[in-house]
Amino acid sequence: MSPPVTTARLVVINTKSATKEDVIRELVDCLVAEARVTDRETFVSEVLAREAVMATGIHGGIGIPHAHSESVTTPSVAVATSTAGIPFGAPDGPAHLIFLIAGPSGADNSHLQILAAIARKVVHDDFRNALIAATEPAFIAEIIDNEVQV
Repeated sequence: MSPPVTTARLVVINTKSATKEDVIRELVDCLVAEARVTDRETFVSEVLAREAVMATGIHGGIGIPHAHSESVTTPSVAVATSTAGIPFGAPDGPAHLIFLIAGPSGADNSHLQILAAIARKVVHDDFRNALIAATEPAFIAEIIDNEVQV
């Protein structure tokens, strides 16, 4: 059985990061600490390169930065909530909920499966609002693991 896509240690409640670059680095650090990413700088560069191609902010205060990389060992999602909001290029304003999706390179399309599952769920106000209001990382991890399968 594969490991869960996220754990409480991959969730940051009310990040103090103010920019998408900072929150991406913060979330990559969580992935590195859990041995889900082996090369911090390479993965940060790949995520930022993807952001430069097209912003990953979507309606409803959501940011979904993502990349697949040889430095990713396990399909994963690191999550941050932000009371202040972080600009991710969405037309309706900053992101208050950020999902950093990390997928292994190669034929594995797990990061796209995760991205699709999250995109399907965040359009629902109750789902999105429950995550934004959460005060416990374990609560967010449990919800994500129940909703996102790879």
